[in-house]
Amino acid sequence: MQKYQTAAARILLALVFLGLVILRLIAIMNHPNGYIDYQVTLGTVGLASIFAPLLILVQLVAGLGLLFGYRTKLFAYLLAGLALFLAIVLGRFQPEVMFLYFGITGGMLLLAAHPQTSFSLDNAKK
Repeated sequence: MQKYQTAAARILLALVFLGLVILRLIAIMNHPNGYIDYQVTLGTVGLASIFAPLLILVQLVAGLGLLFGYRTKLFAYLLAGLALFLAIVLGRFQPEVMFLYFGITGGMLLLAAHPQTSFSLDNAKK
């Protein structure tokens, strides 16, 4: 039973970031100035426009890596760092978001400490 719980945790944590990326890409595609609007939104929280493609790329690649269980430890640490960064940056404007990202950071660190989950490409290699 525990092996299914860890796989479910890995997949659900991956879906947090993949869901955000998918919603963001849909918003960008559905509006003529969607990408520019996204960059402006990042600017309002103090991030340079260069972060727009980087955030999308990191969340997409690392989220897919976690979803399939590929290099779980690496992507869990990467997303833990991203979640901590977002908690600090976004927490200045929305304290409730800060606590959500702190919780996601904790989940990612726990996943990095126990990266061997069932239904993953990491385990298929062995």
